[in-house]
Amino acid sequence: MKALVKDRAEPGLALTDVPEPEIGPGDVLIKVLRTGICGTDLHIRSWDGWARQAVRTPLVLGHEFVGEVVDTGRDVTDIRPGDRVSGEGHLVCGKCRNCLAGRRHLCRATVGLGVGRDGAFAEYVALPASNVWVHRAPVDLDVAAIFDPFGNAVHTALAFPLVGEDVLITGAGPIGLMAAAVARHAGARHVVITDVSEERLDLARKVGVSLALNVSGATIADGQRELGLREGFDVGLEMSGHRDALRDMVANMTHGGRIAMLGLPTEEFPVDWARIVTSMITLKGIYGREMFETWYAMSVLLEGGLDLTPVITGRYGFRDFEAAFDDAASGHGGKVILDWTA
Repeated sequence: MKALVKDRAEPGLALTDVPEPEIGPGDVLIKVLRTGICGTDLHIRSWDGWARQAVRTPLVLGHEFVGEVVDTGRDVTDIRPGDRVSGEGHLVCGKCRNCLAGRRHLCRATVGLGVGRDGAFAEYVALPASNVWVHRAPVDLDVAAIFDPFGNAVHTALAFPLVGEDVLITGAGPIGLMAAAVARHAGARHVVITDVSEERLDLARKVGVSLALNVSGATIADGQRELGLREGFDVGLEMSGHRDALRDMVANMTHGGRIAMLGLPTEEFPVDWARIVTSMITLKGIYGREMFETWYAMSVLLEGGLDLTPVITGRYGFRDFEAAFDDAASGHGGKVILDWTA
């Protein structure tokens, strides 16, 4: 089968033939229809410091996908050939304290699909049945392909109650944009998102934010004044991993404010802990999705009318992967989709 492979310990990717994956008694074989390009995939393509430490070549990339089940192992009873599915990209041990307690998203032995084992940028992918999410209601294929990052957005946005709250989101990348759509849909009063890319801020306006603020020319305090906020933001969603973004967020939170952090910093940086203590601000780190409570919430949100299509800005056949990756790496658009049927 055709697959997109990190075949050498150097920058670049190769579209090449690899063996079709085999399945065990508890596994599912899936014909891939669409995939989404993630920041993780961009790191592996560029072969940066993180990728050099995390990845062993050769490796089939990819963890965001939708496909159709073509075969199941003998022990799989609730998934059938023909089912349309996405996959949870964190494979857990099932034996540690958190796994046994039902907190699988906190497993210390997590292996990432497309990072620690061959992934979904291929014509077929195999997964344990316990990692497969069946789409019981109709869903657009492009949207189903990005359920993994959509789950990151939902997990972050719903970390704290949102009804009637004023929400600040720093970083208008694809996940920040999806989180903004979720916050608005979930009943936030005002949703403010910040970035330095006017293209991405335009996408934020399409998903219905109250204010899309370019912080290269304005401050978050300016945004507060424009919206008439007197005491700061109630909930912060930090999606950028940028030190200045977190500092500005902390400085603009109300007393007792709550911050969920998904953005992953590339280095350590100082934080105004005195402000966090004296303002009684809560910080909560977010990684991945809750299995499978977040997935249930994602499906229900879509059934309830949440529209993610404005977040998807690039669509390519898998043979045009170079152009697709360049588009995703540009930092100006939203999610980029690869079509594996083209």
